Amino acid sequence: MTLRLYDTATRSVRDFVPKTPGQVGVYLCGLTVQAGPHIGHLRSGVNYDVLRRWLLKSGYQVTFIRNITDIDDKVLQKALEAGQPFWSIAYANERLLAATYEKLGVLPPTYEPRATGHIPEMHELIKILIDKGYAYPATDGSGDVYFDVLAFGDYGSLSNQRPENMEPAADGPARSKKDPRDFALWKGVKADEPSNAYWPSPWGPGRPGWHIECSAMCWRYLGEEFDIHGGGLDLTFPHHENEIAQSHAAGHPFARYWVHHALLNLGGSKMAKSLGNVVSLEALVESGVRPVEIRYYLLAPHYRSVIDYTPAAMEEAAVGYRRLENFVQRAFELTGSSELGELPAEFVAAMDDDLNTSRALAVVHDLVRDANAALAVGDATSVARWLGSIRAMLDVLGVDPLSDQWRSAESGDLTRVVDSLVSLALEQRTAARARKDWAAADAVRDQLKNAGIAVEDTPAGPRWTLES
Repeated sequence: MTLRLYDTATRSVRDFVPKTPGQVGVYLCGLTVQAGPHIGHLRSGVNYDVLRRWLLKSGYQVTFIRNITDIDDKVLQKALEAGQPFWSIAYANERLLAATYEKLGVLPPTYEPRATGHIPEMHELIKILIDKGYAYPATDGSGDVYFDVLAFGDYGSLSNQRPENMEPAADGPARSKKDPRDFALWKGVKADEPSNAYWPSPWGPGRPGWHIECSAMCWRYLGEEFDIHGGGLDLTFPHHENEIAQSHAAGHPFARYWVHHALLNLGGSKMAKSLGNVVSLEALVESGVRPVEIRYYLLAPHYRSVIDYTPAAMEEAAVGYRRLENFVQRAFELTGSSELGELPAEFVAAMDDDLNTSRALAVVHDLVRDANAALAVGDATSVARWLGSIRAMLDVLGVDPLSDQWRSAESGDLTRVVDSLVSLALEQRTAARARKDWAAADAVRDQLKNAGIAVEDTPAGPRWTLES
């Protein structure tokens, strides 16, 4: 079975056939960095990281581009409110975003271009569109340049709607548009915006519209045609619709597959800072949820399924991950095996079926249940075989407890301190048992239990885990 992906453009699940055999070009719409990320944003990073990891595991060479929108109405508004240059606001939030992705085990992109670094490419693309009759400079001297929606016959194909049923583009005052649905490719200077947020252009000083930046960066890093364009379902219209219009009108075949992930909601609404209903990674970590558990929570549902965030759902996911983690740690202690094994056929089929991570995790949990039976009787040979397969699956999903990412994360928190204290208590318990002082040994064990620490006697000696 080959990888099949749901393509928004055709509204169907299609066999994935890359433009160039053995190579895949992916463009993911990144964030507008007017503020730090919340977990609604982070779903995108995790979901497409799983896609990338599966493509790599499937033997492809992957070029993965994820852009940064560092010039935008929202960024400029934040700059005015803070009294700082827009690039200061954008760069601080870009650094925060990168650190947050790293904490979640999201692989860094091949390239992460900023919009402000690609003004020349945008100018070139806009000029092509004007020359072909798909764009026009405003006649009111504003310096604006607009895309002529009605000149492009396929406009609305991605979102499956017609121009006559669309709302006007949200560009601010219509100014000198031919049609209110036309959208800005270049925005001329405005008196109420920062004076340092403009670049010279053939049409006068200004800054790029939101949509042109992605078309230009796709062209720059992946060429006129590439394999997969990803993003949130909320970007389908108008952002991705406008990208298609710009790029196709310029003569670029553009993306062969459009992959969209569903949203993460809070209280039935899209998580958004403007609504005040956001949950940050920092807040979750402070509440006791580990980054690896947050990653597990974000990837466990199918990427096209809506997630309705609740603390109870997060805790349920954390408990589910701890079951897997507990087996892996105990199995490693028994066997010492560190080799990744073969992926079970059922897991491969689930991942090839439009990245069905929900079904893939069901395969993992089923194998852990069987493997625990072998672990209970100390069957090291069978446990080692199970461990290799289970770790291989968790590695694809980016949540292998024994990976450098998560072992390093654990060593950086209070685990080392707790381990030292518990180890001291267990030494006292072992000494009490050696002198047959059973009351003292039981007292140590009971005190640990009251502190939420479970003690298990194994052939290799006592081991402890946090009770879930």
